[in-house]
Amino acid sequence: MGAFNEENNIALLAIVTVDHSVAAQTTLLTGPSGFQFAIDHLKIKAAGDEGETDITLGQVGALTDFIGTTQLDNLDAENDMVKIQPIQADPPVKQKWYSAGTVFQVDVTAANGNAGNTYLVFGTLEPA
Repeated sequence: MGAFNEENNIALLAIVTVDHSVAAQTTLLTGPSGFQFAIDHLKIKAAGDEGETDITLGQVGALTDFIGTTQLDNLDAENDMVKIQPIQADPPVKQKWYSAGTVFQVDVTAANGNAGNTYLVFGTLEPA
């Protein structure tokens, strides 16, 4: 096998429906056996006006190690969509490789939206 190139291996890893009308945690991805994974970005397709919904994203126990509190105020209507990813900076933004079995989830911390939002999780899998 040639050298691993993360940039060419970003793929859709999961599609999950999330309820923004209740403050709760929803599993988006559990690392498959024998692989580690890195999340590159997420796309969220709104089910309706998400009002003042706030979320965090990360592994169970951390819940903010991918993205801290993010407001979804600009999702004003059904089928509006946002892309969520760390913004590159100087110094570079730290990201994580998660091990097999790690649960990556969203935590709805301020529930002011609708049920039925679609989360598309994009990232890279690498054999452990």
